[in-house]
Amino acid sequence: MPGHASETYQVTAAPEAAFSAPRRARAMGLMIVGSIGISFGGLLIRSIEEADVWQMLVYRSLALVVAVGLLMGLRYGRETPARIRAIGRPGLLAGLMLAGATTSFLQSITTTTVANTLFMLSAIPFFTAALARVFLGERLMRSTVMTMMAAAAGVAVMVSGGIGSGSLYGNLMALVTALSFSGYAVVVRRHREIEMLPALMISGAIVFSVALVLRWDDLAVPLRDILLCFLLGGVLSGAANALFIAASKHLVAAELTLFMLLEFALGPVWVWLFIAETPTAATVLGGTIVIASVAVRSAIEIALNRRRRKRGIGAPY
Repeated sequence: MPGHASETYQVTAAPEAAFSAPRRARAMGLMIVGSIGISFGGLLIRSIEEADVWQMLVYRSLALVVAVGLLMGLRYGRETPARIRAIGRPGLLAGLMLAGATTSFLQSITTTTVANTLFMLSAIPFFTAALARVFLGERLMRSTVMTMMAAAAGVAVMVSGGIGSGSLYGNLMALVTALSFSGYAVVVRRHREIEMLPALMISGAIVFSVALVLRWDDLAVPLRDILLCFLLGGVLSGAANALFIAASKHLVAAELTLFMLLEFALGPVWVWLFIAETPTAATVLGGTIVIASVAVRSAIEIALNRRRRKRGIGAPY
């Protein structure tokens, strides 16, 4: 790790430890907050009474586009159109990948078992690490690799009782989801100098258009369901994705997706607490392993941060 302010950080050459320690710690905090927030998504979906998947997507995606548009307007004012145009091809690619991940996830979750889908999604950090190593040259600390393996084991325990053959199409869509989101994470990380918030608008607009075509003649759902969809898309998804983009400037790609596993661990907890849907023993045990893995990794980073401060070591970012 470089120890002089004149040295320049290179993604292709330096391990993740070379990042500015305080900023890494803050970025991890952002990812934890975002993952905890989006983990309430399952509870909101369970609370929707009549809207089907595509109807939910119409209103959820609309809310996401509006929320991100408002955020951009408040942040950049008259410069907003220029900022949107500035995303260029990388932003378009990121938006397409995120839209693909969103759509394929719903296709998977509705055509195969939830366990099969979640098990495949737990591989996202590993897919991301492999892609980031090839395309970005990012290397991982041993502690991160061990955390990834422990967290993946926790997800495996969570879904072990429900893994089965399922639908081949659904299982393939789960694989597409994992690869698409991993690709999205790598693109956002690679082009961290670009404001990627407009990519969320592109993703939302794509999903909205597809869902609207499929449900244009049947959008009448209770107002309560619409409000829940807006809360899911405009608040939870919008905030989680905005925090993801902010954290991408200070964490390597694999770390970004590692903290997302908290969503799988905490989601069943909120459903259990608020609507009495009791989780299985495997879900509780596996979720505990995931949460403990992330907590230990965060504690390691905090300890390293303190050690670097005492020694006066740091790297510019």
